[in-house]
Amino acid sequence: MHDDDYRPEEHSSSGKPMVPSTPRDVVHIRAGSFILVFLFAIGAISIIAGIGWLAIVAGVLVVATIVDIVLAVRRQKERGAGEAG
Repeated sequence: MHDDDYRPEEHSSSGKPMVPSTPRDVVHIRAGSFILVFLFAIGAISIIAGIGWLAIVAGVLVVATIVDIVLAVRRQKERGAGEAG
């Protein structure tokens, strides 16, 4: 953040700091976490059922989803205050 673009951090009604974010980042984080639940379930069921290839596919997709969520969180944190998304 640049010193000439400093704005005080806003807080929500519950007192938590609010970070500027784009709708794209929010969708990546929320949809990604929702997808992770199903991928873990598919992976667990496929291991129990003995379908190894499906467990591997689910594991690869879990890793890809986690990487996508981490990148979205980094983009959100790196944004300067007041930028348009």
